[in-house]
Amino acid sequence: MPLTLWLSLAAVCAMGAMSPGPSLAMVLRHTLGGGRTPGVVAGLSHALGVGLYALLTVWGLGAVVSQEPVLFRLITWGGAAYLAWLGIKALQAGRGGALEAQAAVTDPLQAARDGVLVALGNPKLILFFVALLSQFVSPDMSIAGKALIVATAALIDGLWYVLVAVALSHSAVLPWLQARAHWINRLTGVLLLALALRVLIG
Repeated sequence: MPLTLWLSLAAVCAMGAMSPGPSLAMVLRHTLGGGRTPGVVAGLSHALGVGLYALLTVWGLGAVVSQEPVLFRLITWGGAAYLAWLGIKALQAGRGGALEAQAAVTDPLQAARDGVLVALGNPKLILFFVALLSQFVSPDMSIAGKALIVATAALIDGLWYVLVAVALSHSAVLPWLQARAHWINRLTGVLLLALALRVLIG
């Protein structure tokens, strides 16, 4: 995969991970309720769920690319429409939302369970991956290329949530995030709309 294409993939994955939502609320809740270890465990287990969804998506898209190019084109256009819808919703989002998490007593086992379940129990995540990864999967993509896509999605997700858990466990980062949640939403919205436009014109 060319470096410029990978950087585009990494940027979109980062914006998706940083966007306030139920996953971020879950990591915040475990960090505030149990400290650094449960927060980190929640973030890493969430990344495992994300990696599994990315693997299933790339695997399925690879088969569609090689056997049904017309169907793949329809999936790509549908994905562009979904990305545009997500971008509009992100631009319309308010300030707090998911960042207003409540602390609860927790432990690493509960955090691991919740991290995986929140990732796998979010039907929008698989739709996001179909929409996103259809822009990066090509007919001649090797197994290594597909593995790179999956690893990128999982690692960026895990690194972001671990960073959030570590920062929140010993500093007043949550108010900073809450104050800038609308900017995170706006950046995410613009990036998703730009990606949708890129799909439609090329």
